[in-house]
Parts: sequence; C-alpha cells; structure tokens
Amino acid sequence: MARITAGVATSHVPAIGAALDNGRSGEDYWKPVFAGYETSKAWIKDARPDVVILVYNDHASAFSLELIPTFAIGCAESFAPADEGWGPRPVPVVQGHPELAWHLAQSLILDEFDMTIVNRMDVDHGLTVPLSLMFGQPDAWPCKVIPLAVNVVQYPPPTGNRCFKLGLAIARAVASFPEDLNVQVWGTGGMSHQLQGPRAGLINKAFDTAFLDRLVADPEGQAAVPHIDYVREAGSEGIELVMWLVMRGALTREVRELRRFYHVPASNTAVGHLILEPIPEQPQ
Repeated sequence: MARITAGVATSHVPAIGAALDNGRSGEDYWKPVFAGYETSKAWIKDARPDVVILVYNDHASAFSLELIPTFAIGCAESFAPADEGWGPRPVPVVQGHPELAWHLAQSLILDEFDMTIVNRMDVDHGLTVPLSLMFGQPDAWPCKVIPLAVNVVQYPPPTGNRCFKLGLAIARAVASFPEDLNVQVWGTGGMSHQLQGPRAGLINKAFDTAFLDRLVADPEGQAAVPHIDYVREAGSEGIELVMWLVMRGALTREVRELRRFYHVPASNTAVGHLILEPIPEQPQ
C-alpha cells in the first residue's frame, strides 16, 4: 500500500523563485537562503518520493474573489506554471497523479471534508517555489505532485485544528491506496510576514521559533491556536502557517526532526524550513 514517509515544510517566497530564475542565487543577499536548502536537496535525492501532496495557497492565479474554495485538490494529469503578471516561471510543467488524487478526493469527501475537485488548474509560486528549493532546476520534476490548495487569503480561512484534522484524514486515505507508493506531504507558506499596512515588513523570530518547536513536539496544542494569534504575532500573511499543520497531521504520530532552517530576511519575510520523518510504531 502507499505510505507517507516524510513531511516537508517550507516558505514559498515569490522573490526566491525570481532570484533563481534570473541567475541571482549566488548574490550575497540570496546565498544564505539557497545554502540553507543544500542539505535538503541531498536528502531528497536519497528519499526519492514517488508523489508529493503539496499543500499551498493560490495567489489569485487559479482562483479569485469570485470563487474561493476552502480546500481544493488538483486531479488533472498536469498543471502548467501560472502567469502571475510577468509571465510563467521557466520551470517544468507539474505532472499530477490522477489515480491517487481521485482516491484522496473520494476518501476525504466520504470522511466529511468538502473538497473542491479541480480538473484544470495553473499553479503559481506557492507550489513551484518549494519544488525549486527542494529539487533545484531540473528539466523535469523528479516526482508526481498533487496540488492541495487552502484558502488563507480571504477571511475566514480554515482553523489550524481543521487543517490538522485534514492531515489526519489524508494519512488514512493514503494508507488505503493499494499501489506501493512513497508519498511525502509538504506544507508551504509563512513564516511571519506582513506585506501591507503600518506593520509591513514585520518579522517575529520568537513566534516563528516557538511555532517550529510546537509543530514538532505538540502539534495538537499548536492546532488549537486561534487565527487572531497568528495575525497579531506573525502578521497578516502569517496565517499561511496553518497549512503546515496539514503536513504535520498527515504524519499522525511522533516525528524525528531531520532538518531545520530559519533565515531573515528574504524579501522582507522570514524563511522557515523543516523536514520531519514519522517514527515507526514499535510492535507490541
């Protein structure tokens, strides 16, 4: 059967993609950011996932204020990079895994999560930047990807607890898929940042560090944190961190922290990154 072997969390700052695409990753400003992912790139070459379920938020590329699904799952064969106003990123087309995606959709809906099924969708930097950080600049992405979009743009977003429970439901769904697949779940977005208003440029390292600690050791406690705490402590865009709870819920149990990276600044935001591995249950 399919199995979830790891969880990855990472920021998806659009300027990171622009720096990589325009050959600026070696500049003094960007070198520390990309250096922080070198160990992760080596790790994932050995981990070799067949499929990544990538939890991200759309930035008015596939959806708009006219249509705002709380949770949407991409079930298509492929997903093209979106044109976000300056042309699509020069990255490979994302290849989906329709069989597993449809299985997830069925299982999650029957598990009482109202998923929006998307059969045609372009994917923006929220999805492609994490792929670039983990895989570099290949001619083709080395695994299939199932996009899972979460609304963290228009109020009200789902609670952290709902996101954590969605992760638990994803774990059940993957475990019931009969094909032998190495599956990873990625949660993207964050960390603390605000893009507008009097607090534009806000960075709260103390909150970010505490969030990373609790995500590893006390995910249920972190899942109970209300929206207002994220907005007050981590800025208006800090609410993206609830998507990391989907990843953590999918690991279901105690985890081993394989990698942690935190860096400020990257385009006036904090970059955070974790790799977590579920600790196998011991036989009774």
